[in-house]
Amino acid sequence: MKHRFNDYRRAVVYGLWPVLLVALLIALAPTTAAQGETPTPTASPTVTATATTDPNPPGPLAINAVQPGTLVNDIQVELIVTGSGFVDGSVVVLNNFGGLETFFVSRSVLRATVPPGLSPGRYSVRVVNPDGITAELADAVNVIFPAGPTATPEATGTAAPTPFVRPLLVVNSYGASAPRITPGSNLDFEMTIANAGDAVATNVVATFPGGDFVPRATGGVRALGSLGPGQTVRFWQPLFATDEISGKDTAVLQVVATYTDVNGQSYESTFQLSFPVVPSGGGGVAATATPTPTLTPTAGPRQRPQLLVTTNSTEPEQLQPGSRFALTLTVENQGEANARNVTLILGGGSGGSSTVDGTPEPGGLAGAGGTFTEFAPIGSSNVSTIGNLAVGDTRDVSQQLIVNTTTKPGAYPVKVSFVYTDDRGANYVDDQVITLLVFQTPQVEMGFYTEPPPLFAGQQGSLPLQLVNTGRTSVVFGNFTVTAENSELSNNAIFVGALESGGFFPLDALITPFEAGPLDLLLSVSYTDDFSRPAVLTQTLTIDVQEELPFEPVDPGAVPGEGIEGEVPVDGEGDSGGDESLLDRFLRFLRGLFGLGSDTPSDEQPVEEFVPEEEFVPVEP
Repeated sequence: MKHRFNDYRRAVVYGLWPVLLVALLIALAPTTAAQGETPTPTASPTVTATATTDPNPPGPLAINAVQPGTLVNDIQVELIVTGSGFVDGSVVVLNNFGGLETFFVSRSVLRATVPPGLSPGRYSVRVVNPDGITAELADAVNVIFPAGPTATPEATGTAAPTPFVRPLLVVNSYGASAPRITPGSNLDFEMTIANAGDAVATNVVATFPGGDFVPRATGGVRALGSLGPGQTVRFWQPLFATDEISGKDTAVLQVVATYTDVNGQSYESTFQLSFPVVPSGGGGVAATATPTPTLTPTAGPRQRPQLLVTTNSTEPEQLQPGSRFALTLTVENQGEANARNVTLILGGGSGGSSTVDGTPEPGGLAGAGGTFTEFAPIGSSNVSTIGNLAVGDTRDVSQQLIVNTTTKPGAYPVKVSFVYTDDRGANYVDDQVITLLVFQTPQVEMGFYTEPPPLFAGQQGSLPLQLVNTGRTSVVFGNFTVTAENSELSNNAIFVGALESGGFFPLDALITPFEAGPLDLLLSVSYTDDFSRPAVLTQTLTIDVQEELPFEPVDPGAVPGEGIEGEVPVDGEGDSGGDESLLDRFLRFLRGLFGLGSDTPSDEQPVEEFVPEEEFVPVEP
């Protein structure tokens, strides 16, 4: 029974499997067909579906700009590529290098990463879309070495692009606080300066030389710091619109930008910025006819002379009240144009009326408005003619002056004006100030207060000296001193202190001259001048030194009263006569008083001693 069941089961399985196989194939037939069709339609329709079904097609592929335009090859830099027609999958390619890692931002913006180490030079940029369409921007990126000494060793391999690497400042935009410029009004002007070069611009300074506009507040100089490649800086400058723009259609603002690169090379960029001017009220035809000759650009940046006093001196060097002196000025033309018919006005003056930019107007020299309280011209007026001064030329000008007697010690400014014209006849006036110092030197006399005694060489003598204040004011003196060469002095210095007008101070010095003849005595007294500086007054006296007095030498062994050789003293000669009493001396005095002789009385008579005639020998005492 069991075997029969197994046989039946095998018969069913083997009999039904063909049927089951056919049913399975029928059930799987649509799925298999779909799977068989999927690889072919889904691979290509997936790409084409976006192009056909996108309601906003990307448009034609184009590159408008690449930022930054200059790259330093020692760091990784991200490029921003702007344009149109970009799609997800677009690739940025640097010619002569290869594709970059690209990020799709939008249909008009792509980001690409530039690795470090690229060779310096200019590279064109291409964008390649997945469908093979390409767009290219020639020389869009400039790769440079890093600034500084580290680039020197590598520069030898690529020396060609090095001379072209420099900063270059340009004006991106500018404007004014008013849509039209009104003559005689104050305005604020805005500028945006960009570095369009390939190197860093350092020490950027913008100056406003003047012309149709005069700078306010800042003095016409703005320091802007440093600008890297592609960087910009925006700043404001207050200006005043002059009346010269009346009747013009356009006013011109000149801006000069000076800067250096990292190696210290200096550059200069000059910009001419134009602004519309409010029309004048004189009628439409007259207003348009005035600016027809386009002379405004030349009038704005007019190159003008500039006269400066570089040095000044006086003769004598130290000025005192009542003294005459010569003032010498060294004048130099440090401008950019020649100065003609230069006139110097001491104390300040003008050359008639003139406009800000030097437009000549009628008028003459005005030199009488200066201040002459302390110094006054003498021998000539305060106006001197210099002549013509070319650019860089110098000229010395001298003026005779006198210090007024009422001038007190101190420092006094003196105004100096230069009136001249340029080669085109425009008038200019340059005003400057110099400073002169006035001192009050004490008036003193130094000499002997009595006739000095005669001086002998090798012998000490006295010097009766004195210091007298002959000035009109009291003075505080220091040491009063006497010195001399070839001599020895003592007690030759003494402190004086305050000395009233007309007062005197003695000095009794001792001197031992070494040689006979004229001897110069140098007398000096110290004091502090009006500017708290130590000073000394000196005076020289000459005296005569006589020869040394003769003295007979004395034999220290000689006996007083000893006779002359050859004489024979006698007994009692030279003696006082023995013991003489006081009464005897008084009597001798009376005798001498009455002319009776005052010899000492002696009882002894001189005794002669005879010797043989053949020999005569003096008797020794």
